[in-house]
Amino acid sequence: MTLPENKKQSFFSNLTVQILFAMLLGAALGIFVHKSYDLVIAVGFSDKIKMLATIFIRLVQMIISPLVFTTLVVGIAKLGDIKAVGRIGGKALGWFFSASFVSLLIGMFWVNVLQPGVGLQLANVDVTVTSEVLDKTQSFSVQNFVEHIIPKSIVEAMAMNEILQIVIFSIFFGLAAASIGEHVKPVINALDKTSHIILKMVNYVMKFAPLGVFGAIAGVFSIRDLNDLLLTYAKFFGSFLVGITTLWIFLLMIGFLFLGKRIIALLKHIVSPLIIAFGTTSSEAVFPKLTEELERFGIKDKIVSFMLPLGYSFNLDGSMMYMTFASIFIAQAYGIPLDLPTQLTMLFVLMLTSKGIAGVPRASLVVVAATCGMFKIPIEGIALILPIDHFCDMFRSATNVLGNALATSVVGKWEKES
Repeated sequence: MTLPENKKQSFFSNLTVQILFAMLLGAALGIFVHKSYDLVIAVGFSDKIKMLATIFIRLVQMIISPLVFTTLVVGIAKLGDIKAVGRIGGKALGWFFSASFVSLLIGMFWVNVLQPGVGLQLANVDVTVTSEVLDKTQSFSVQNFVEHIIPKSIVEAMAMNEILQIVIFSIFFGLAAASIGEHVKPVINALDKTSHIILKMVNYVMKFAPLGVFGAIAGVFSIRDLNDLLLTYAKFFGSFLVGITTLWIFLLMIGFLFLGKRIIALLKHIVSPLIIAFGTTSSEAVFPKLTEELERFGIKDKIVSFMLPLGYSFNLDGSMMYMTFASIFIAQAYGIPLDLPTQLTMLFVLMLTSKGIAGVPRASLVVVAATCGMFKIPIEGIALILPIDHFCDMFRSATNVLGNALATSVVGKWEKES
């Protein structure tokens, strides 16, 4: 039975379908290159094909800063007063810290039950590959953490796409604008119109998403022997998937508790952002698209524009689960016993140190390395997880998107704005 022509076109013009095809084609091409050519050629091909992903992510990064600033300022101005901002902010942070705690706890539970690091052979670990992460870890301190949160220049923060710093400035700007009253309306209207222009740009940028996903997947598969990698890391990766699946079940159950059957409609709206985040290993890459889809789902723009930037700084559920899992895994691999009080202390340390590092490259690994250093676990142990980290990051990124979509939807429901 053949579909009418217009239905065929609508099916193949669907962004989700295009991205899924791009993932399959990218994997097929990457595997072909890996099996057909030597490593030098494969690495050269990988570097070049991954430029497609780089172009797409840079296009997205180009619009994140102005989008966060304009939507957040307009959202706060529309909320109207400091009490409303405080109320919604309190609910948001309550959700974020609760979700983070549960995510960390799930990672801690499964790594202790399944013990993927016990009996691991360390003889062939190449610690030289950790230099990039270790360099970043050296500068990881409380002072640098505080300095990272507070912007010294909004221009610098926007240039570096430091979402949390932009959020801090935008909150102050929005509150000041709301306190002035009627006189500030022209400014808020101009920012509102600007945000709509940027959201229109999102539609153009998302047309490059399939190419970006294709390049990212092809680049990875061309230089990695997936069979050997998964066999070597079967216990670690399998245990990680058990943990991430548990987290998804928990998040969806909580979402259903608050949203009821509407959660199905929400999942339909965010399926494209989920797949893009999975394919590119970047939850940041779907920020503009997620903003658009949550508003289409029915959440008021003032809630979305307030919640999402905060969520991207404070609510990275997939990354949180991975941090406890990876930290304790490394301790297991080195035969370092960690009693329950020590693990709980590690959990609370991770809860605090992981906030606000969304824009840091390999952020999860940097935090894991820093945490290992605090608890006398060899930092070089991150070399154990680096080879499989990209594939774990695919699931982490998608989970981060799910967590932020649910948080925004639930707070919207609480505020009767969805």
